[in-house]
Amino acid sequence: MGAFIRAQGISVVFEARDDRRVVLDNVDVAVAEGEFYVVVGPSGCGKSTLLNVIAGLVRPVSGRMEIAGHEIREPYTQAGIAFQHHNLLEWRTVRENVLLPLEIKRINNAAYIFRAQQLLEATGLAGFENHYPHELSGGMRQRAAMCRALVADLPLLLMDEPFGALDALTREEHQIMLQDLWMRERKTVVFITHDVREAILLGDRVAVMSSRPGRIVETVDVEFPRPRSQQLTETPEFNALVHRVRTKLFERPA
Repeated sequence: MGAFIRAQGISVVFEARDDRRVVLDNVDVAVAEGEFYVVVGPSGCGKSTLLNVIAGLVRPVSGRMEIAGHEIREPYTQAGIAFQHHNLLEWRTVRENVLLPLEIKRINNAAYIFRAQQLLEATGLAGFENHYPHELSGGMRQRAAMCRALVADLPLLLMDEPFGALDALTREEHQIMLQDLWMRERKTVVFITHDVREAILLGDRVAVMSSRPGRIVETVDVEFPRPRSQQLTETPEFNALVHRVRTKLFERPA
């Protein structure tokens, strides 16, 4: 079966005056349709840049980026995106923020409005539809941002460390919530994190990136059955896989 997302030989260079930085170096990625694909790596290794290349927001200096067999040369409009910061508009209610992508696309369809309400209910935000972002906890704001990324029912979900700013307990709750949503909808997900345990808990496969310039040094299959719970993270099998990924993550190049 062909890959839904395919990156071949992707290299990205950022230049500013006398500063030339190779951010990504000859990166290959293949993600199957419906897969939960996680990229883990140290800060500054180019994880977010890779996500932006997939989204069509950054043009590589070399290589080819394809989604569903089509080369990406401009922003890809069939993806929902969730960032580390929720980016909710403070003057809009939770419901209005969630519905924003539909307004931008000029979609006025009762089915999507119903979907928005279903997402709010699934993420524990029912009853908070008319609240403003400053009236919510950090976790609730992040859940609203997740609903906004999903509301248009697009085939691809790109997530750039969406739980990075949350406390440990809230982060664990959100990991399981995201897994439940993904199992229900089976979107293709590319998820960026620097947290190895999070990567293994959520991913079907985990791509391990080197420090800058970013390269994928290994891709690890995660074969634990779903649904996965936080109790899985306490098992010897899980921790053995964590050790394997961490060893590769901090391995010095020859």
